[in-house]
Amino acid sequence: MRTLRFGWVISGLLLAGCSTTTVKSPDAPVPTSTFQLRILHINDHHSRLAPDDGQVLRVDGKETDVILGGFPRVVSAFAHLRDPSIATLTLHAGDAITGDLYFTLFHGEADADLMNQICFDAFEVGNHEFDAGDAGLKRFLDFLSKPIWQCNTPVLGANVHPTVGVSPLSMFGAEDYLKPSIVIERDGTRIGIVGVDVASKTKTSSSPDAGTQFEDERAAAQREIDTLRGQGIEHIVLMSHIGYRNDLKLVPQLHGVDAVIGGDSHTLLGSGFADLGLAPAGEYPSIAHNADGKLTCIVQAWQYTWVVGQLDVRFDANGDVQQCGGMPHLLFGGLKDGSESSALLDKLLQHPYVLKVEPEPKAQHVLSVYEKQVQAFAAEVVGVVPERLCLRRIPGTHDRSRDGAPGCAESTDAQGGHAQAVVARAFLELGKRFGGADIAIQNAGGVRNAIAAGDFSIGDAYLALPYKNMLDRLHMTGAEIQQVLEDAIAAYLANPGAASGSFPYAAGLRWNLDLNATHGTRFSQLQVKQDNRWVALHATQIYRVITNDYIAAGQDGFTTFGTIDETRREPTYLHYAQALADYVRSGGSMARPVPDEMSTQQLIERAH
Repeated sequence: MRTLRFGWVISGLLLAGCSTTTVKSPDAPVPTSTFQLRILHINDHHSRLAPDDGQVLRVDGKETDVILGGFPRVVSAFAHLRDPSIATLTLHAGDAITGDLYFTLFHGEADADLMNQICFDAFEVGNHEFDAGDAGLKRFLDFLSKPIWQCNTPVLGANVHPTVGVSPLSMFGAEDYLKPSIVIERDGTRIGIVGVDVASKTKTSSSPDAGTQFEDERAAAQREIDTLRGQGIEHIVLMSHIGYRNDLKLVPQLHGVDAVIGGDSHTLLGSGFADLGLAPAGEYPSIAHNADGKLTCIVQAWQYTWVVGQLDVRFDANGDVQQCGGMPHLLFGGLKDGSESSALLDKLLQHPYVLKVEPEPKAQHVLSVYEKQVQAFAAEVVGVVPERLCLRRIPGTHDRSRDGAPGCAESTDAQGGHAQAVVARAFLELGKRFGGADIAIQNAGGVRNAIAAGDFSIGDAYLALPYKNMLDRLHMTGAEIQQVLEDAIAAYLANPGAASGSFPYAAGLRWNLDLNATHGTRFSQLQVKQDNRWVALHATQIYRVITNDYIAAGQDGFTTFGTIDETRREPTYLHYAQALADYVRSGGSMARPVPDEMSTQQLIERAH
């Protein structure tokens, strides 16, 4: 059993399973000294503090239920992967909170207490840190700075500018809570760390205070890099919560950046994961060249405490990146059936990415205090799921990484996620029961978790729908409904790397979608279901639309929703996660929708 691996051997080559890129010039002088840096990192854990036993890996063609992650395992992995002989940084690239009952019940305190078992060298705020406004972020950061833990983790956001004297984040000065960059010294070498958050997505898809400004990511990053370089700091790490594909686009526009520790897109990197039936989006590390033509390492560590990234960077004597190496570590907790000895288990443990570690005892004790309360709330089983409801934001051949379970990519390519579709169905049925409804619309990014086969509990409902949203009913014309859909797709197409969550799903409404058409003409064959048959959506007819109150306010690109005045909108007073639980309870089960009921009937993908 392999529980500890390092990215380098003495020769400078990488261990099996790692990737490496070396840039050499035959005319360049031979370096007289080098600096080696290890960065251990996570991102997007989203309050998923307990282990997940609903994941599936494929080993030798056999699908196997496994246990992954849990924050106490993250703490163990960070400790195991440290090497006293290698300068090491520990970084969290954002979206620590919202996404699980641990946040619903404890508002970030549980997350902070577990993060403080590592004492991260830096934390970059993500868009979901603003889901409860500037005050909600301040509350979480106050938990993170509890004197009892003595961590004082620096919090970064070079492009985030709360209004001084107004925002709770900056009552006394611009850097009360958020710093644009920091400098850390390791082995006598100074390393500059800059952080940026995804700007447009945070403004449109979260809830920062109205006065809080989000600067262009490239401009803010370059300004801070230039400042650090001007101070003689040669090694620059960018913590980027803007999404993997946006990182690939950003790096060639930046001077002076050496490594990017990313988040936001929940991207699985590492080609070897394909051996486990997962769908990686690229290599770990991914390689780009900055605006100076110099090597830059780009990484991300998937999601939900399932992976700890280990990036190993070797710098030459000139301070330039010579090699990018390392690997992602899948935090394996064992087989779900509890088998401790089997050929299948042995095969899994031989995979170079699989790291089996036990939960760190102190961190486990911290978690257990909160876990008892969560379990008591979540335990009630309300129904059964016969077959996994896969999570998928965008149908087609892209954005497959949200649900890596075997078979999910193939089953959702044509029409999109099953989980999003059944959530919309639940809203429609509950809307019909309480006041009437014709159509339900849900944003893809509002559904945060796949729904595993087996018993479905109240906790599972809150895991899939973790926010504090309620359901609203809007009275809209067919023309307005089409415009809502057009708005949402326009938001996605404007920034597909960061705005995939705006893709619309519906129940009682279906369409054909051409992503190459012009705005206003992308949707065709719009049909609404009436009296068990599909009929054309009429532009002037009034329909009752059920949706969550977040996008009902025009957020996440659903702009036209926000134009519906108070005379045509009414609250249902139904909590959206409880609505899902009640829907399952009423029917006893929740199955995949048949193709005829999926909202996207036909998709023409964007030409590249």
